[in-house]
Amino acid sequence: MINALTIDVEDYFHVTAFERHIKPDEWDTYPLRVEGNTLRILDMLDEFALRATFFVLGWVAERLPSLVREIHRRGHEIACHGYAHQLVYRLTPEEFRKDVSKAKTILENICGAHVYGYRAPSYSIMTKSLWALDILVEEGFTYDSSIFPITHDIYGIPGGKRFPHEISTHSGKIHEFPISTYLLKMGSWQSQLPIAGGGYLRLLPAALVGRAIQSINSKEKQPVIVYFHPWEIDPDQPRIQAGLKSRFRHYLNLDRMELKIRHLLENFSFSSASECLDGRKSAKAIISQEVSCHD
Repeated sequence: MINALTIDVEDYFHVTAFERHIKPDEWDTYPLRVEGNTLRILDMLDEFALRATFFVLGWVAERLPSLVREIHRRGHEIACHGYAHQLVYRLTPEEFRKDVSKAKTILENICGAHVYGYRAPSYSIMTKSLWALDILVEEGFTYDSSIFPITHDIYGIPGGKRFPHEISTHSGKIHEFPISTYLLKMGSWQSQLPIAGGGYLRLLPAALVGRAIQSINSKEKQPVIVYFHPWEIDPDQPRIQAGLKSRFRHYLNLDRMELKIRHLLENFSFSSASECLDGRKSAKAIISQEVSCHD
């Protein structure tokens, strides 16, 4: 089973957890660490001969175009993470369109290739902001990876579909690759446990995450999408004086993250999100043809 490996290319001061303490007009006053951390990730992927999808923040691309070109040169997919790391549901449709259009244009001009994938900052396409999918279709995106089917104080669509599927909007169809969860069941009770990235991956034991991915691949016959950020492999990053919950979420187990990622790369098959989706569609087409032949 081929799973999707994705990296959200943003820096430590961009995260939603610190937005009350660092304003966008202050970003340029902070030292950039995203370039060095992303190059480390690229080297690690070369080591495992893997391709991945890099959801690049437009603000980062604008300041580090050579980094975007290097990601593209090494054979990875460039996708869009918006421009200014703003939560979608806090924007008007016009503001959202301007943000994604600006970021998409910057990325395509730098790498000279079309950008088809989008991931919202902090997975902020929720039930109240599903209108964003219409705009993504209109702006030329063919897939989205923003919906997290869990309950959370910032994001999430509880009870949402767990695996890749197609969504019909007023403007056309778009493929959704939800952030992966493991379905826990106890009698009539069930819950979707986030297992495949970010703070959840830093929190949970690597062996437990591995067993969950193995179960999803082998028993449910579905791909998993793993995500992380360059700042998550950087335990020496500057510390931001924020609230206890924000600091816990951001700094937990930074010194262990690279080892956990390596554990997953050693034990599972990965490629880019687009290749994972294309492979899934091809498999469905083959199955459909086989069914037709037997009818």
